[in-house]
Amino acid sequence: MTGAPTPEGGGAQPDQSGDSALASMGAFAAMGTTVAICVGLGVWLGLWLDRVWLGAPGGLLFGIALGTVAAVVSVVKLVRRFL
Repeated sequence: MTGAPTPEGGGAQPDQSGDSALASMGAFAAMGTTVAICVGLGVWLGLWLDRVWLGAPGGLLFGIALGTVAAVVSVVKLVRRFL
């Protein structure tokens, strides 16, 4: 077989930078969407609790804290897939 010598460790590999960039963008979009949904649901829950218990702003603070914890847990699970 004739041709240019290949580098040590195997032949030429196809350029996958476009595929990996697209996968990275999808992962970041999933993380952003997850954070937005978790915090948004937490705020909604907190406002609902304030309306039911008439205890503003306690319910809202609880909802924000709960949504933030849920967002962190979800993002950690998503990141662990890629490590």
